[in-house]
Amino acid sequence: MAFDETKTDRTIFERRESDVRSYARNFPVKFVSSNGSTVRGENGEEYIDFLAGCSSLNYGHNNPVMKKALIDYIERDGVTHSLDMETDAKEAFLLEFEQTILKPRNLDYVVQFPGPTGANAVEAALKLARKITGRQNVIAFTNGFHGVTLGALSCTGNGHHRGGAGVPLGNVTHMPYDNYFGDGADTAAQLDRTLSDPSSGVDAPAAIIVETVQGEGGLNVASYSWLKKIQSIARKYGALFIVDDIQAGIGRTGTFFSFEPAELKPDVVTLAKSISGFGLPLALTLIKRDLDVWKPGEHNGTFRGNCHAFVTAQAALETYWRDDKFEKQILQKAKILEERLTIIKDKHDSLIVGLKGRGMMLGLNTKSGEIASKIVKESFAHGLIIETSGGDDEIVKCLTPLTISSEQLDKGLNILSDAVDTVAKEYSQEAA
Repeated sequence: MAFDETKTDRTIFERRESDVRSYARNFPVKFVSSNGSTVRGENGEEYIDFLAGCSSLNYGHNNPVMKKALIDYIERDGVTHSLDMETDAKEAFLLEFEQTILKPRNLDYVVQFPGPTGANAVEAALKLARKITGRQNVIAFTNGFHGVTLGALSCTGNGHHRGGAGVPLGNVTHMPYDNYFGDGADTAAQLDRTLSDPSSGVDAPAAIIVETVQGEGGLNVASYSWLKKIQSIARKYGALFIVDDIQAGIGRTGTFFSFEPAELKPDVVTLAKSISGFGLPLALTLIKRDLDVWKPGEHNGTFRGNCHAFVTAQAALETYWRDDKFEKQILQKAKILEERLTIIKDKHDSLIVGLKGRGMMLGLNTKSGEIASKIVKESFAHGLIIETSGGDDEIVKCLTPLTISSEQLDKGLNILSDAVDTVAKEYSQEAA
């Protein structure tokens, strides 16, 4: 029997899709169109997007500049798939990335296209570090998230994700992130002491991998001084210093790389999510030139040459990063976001402990995952898509498109504020 495309049957998702799906459970609507910061359901309902593909859509849905560039490329029969062969699309992206991003920041990285996801970028970084140093151990941090393929998952702290591995996750030592024990404990000094002690039981590391802001881990922010210490420790003990900038990068915290304000010079940087600019799969592993010791084909992948993503990525860099206007706009919106979330927090200190995050990667730290979940559900019921993060899913995390208009940002925050009001009222009635 031929498929009748005029018919719809949403039970297909329950019947044929794996139970591993997660976001669909919190947002049970079939979405059919999107643009900017708005997503529409099949019945015409509209939602403001404060999730943005988990920071994969920093420039919004169907960004018109990137969409036109992609359509033009497709209509001229531009190469779609090229493995790692040379194409005009890759050439244009690399030139733009060199001139607009690397040279102004005095960074001399070679670009590896490891495969289309952030986990691919992390896997390549870890393999390269072990190849260079001849060591196996990697230092990662509590609450870190680096992906769910086995190598990346070994560096990920989340117990729920680690539980899905099915095999031991070894060759990684997890150390406490900045402020893990509160303000009084210098966890960088603890790491230094551990690595200097031949009887600590911690093997010399091939790499130290860190996020400047832990997205999935709960919007934990490392201080610039702590990050500098970690970089120095990596240098001191002959380990590669890897910054995972997959969620915090591409403008999310205000600058293109999240580590710029800390004046870091990582040996390796991993990028994905919004590097394509359009939600297309693309990941980069940036490697200091003298560390690029790969042999041809030693780390490869069938989809490491996504030409469509090169086209939109080049258009994104050209449009938003050739001057500092976009950065200034991000910082202005970040200030508004912080001010509004502070008002919500101060009004409901019985439910909300404080704010967490940096830039446009900010959220409400509630007292429990149950509270955060109720806020998310109430927000969605009134037209706002927003998610949680943290070890107990206790953070209500705002990841709006960076291009969101002031009007939509304000409207979305009003919905969030009303949702917190509703949840607070529910808890006060229960207490009474």
